[in-house]
Amino acid sequence: MSGTSLDGLDIACCTFIKKEKGWTQTIHTATTLRYSSSWKKKLSEAHTYTSEELVNLHHAYGNFLGTEVKKFMQANSIRKIDFIASHGHTIFHQPSKGFTFQLGDGHALYAASGVPVIYDFRSLDVAKGGQGAPLVPIGDQLLFHQFDVCLNLGGIANLSREVKGQRIAYDVCFANMGLNYLMEKIKKEFDKEGALAAQGELNVPLLTALTKRYDRYRTNRPSLGREDFEKYFVPLLDNEKIKLSDRLHTFTESIAIEIATAIGKEKQQRILLSGGGAFNSFLLYRMVDLCGDENMLVVPEEEVIKFKEALVFAFLGVLRFRKEVNTLKSVTHAFSNSSSGVMIGF
Repeated sequence: MSGTSLDGLDIACCTFIKKEKGWTQTIHTATTLRYSSSWKKKLSEAHTYTSEELVNLHHAYGNFLGTEVKKFMQANSIRKIDFIASHGHTIFHQPSKGFTFQLGDGHALYAASGVPVIYDFRSLDVAKGGQGAPLVPIGDQLLFHQFDVCLNLGGIANLSREVKGQRIAYDVCFANMGLNYLMEKIKKEFDKEGALAAQGELNVPLLTALTKRYDRYRTNRPSLGREDFEKYFVPLLDNEKIKLSDRLHTFTESIAIEIATAIGKEKQQRILLSGGGAFNSFLLYRMVDLCGDENMLVVPEEEVIKFKEALVFAFLGVLRFRKEVNTLKSVTHAFSNSSSGVMIGF
């Protein structure tokens, strides 16, 4: 799994067992491989490449994924796995135009690792008129059903929940993508525990502008992508007239407000947190304040926080292998459910 915040490549070795009462899961071992400055530059600039350069990078990144999985298996004495389920790294996501593209050629991944591969989990749903996202909700429904809301605080914050017996989910707002973008201005990858944001002050005009930007998303709740972030939010975050700490503080407040609004006024909900934002103490403080004491924000063990998305994409691979539904039309608004993913080497 490689997310929009460019934190690194998540690799997790997982086992899933289906029992009468449902699925159980285990993360045996997992790691985050930090991207080199070279890979980070390539991934962040890939959307500007020529077609030939992009195809070349698609192959190279697939080879990189396969090589790193092979190293991971050797380092952890993992002799046999059933397959690799690979999300890849999103470069283009424009479902309204009928396409989404995740970098990382599955054929190259298979050739480099020698292990069967399931990849490209989003394209079929987009072809069916869906958003191709979010895909994690099927895992929330089958693996984490004891929670009322599953909230992922990644590059983009998204949530899923059951409403009238049906799983719904959507992207809520930009989260770490914005915070990390601001920290890059001082040559840092992220704001540890939200310390710099906590030192800042709320800039009301900036908060108002951010809130207005989100007005366009609240009705239809489309999936969010880099394109929207760069077009509508980066110009606001680039306002050098506002202190960096104030911009961080205000963007954090914006995240908390959008999440509290999305969660709603229902009381006594158990909300499972995951993603890098779950380590941001200042963001959690603001969320608790705005969501209310009646709701319980559950911060799970560190392994789940860090690797829940990797775990669920492994599970999407399991469902695809079993030819079972792994993409829900109630979530993506496609015209039908899908068992999505391209299988190679089986």
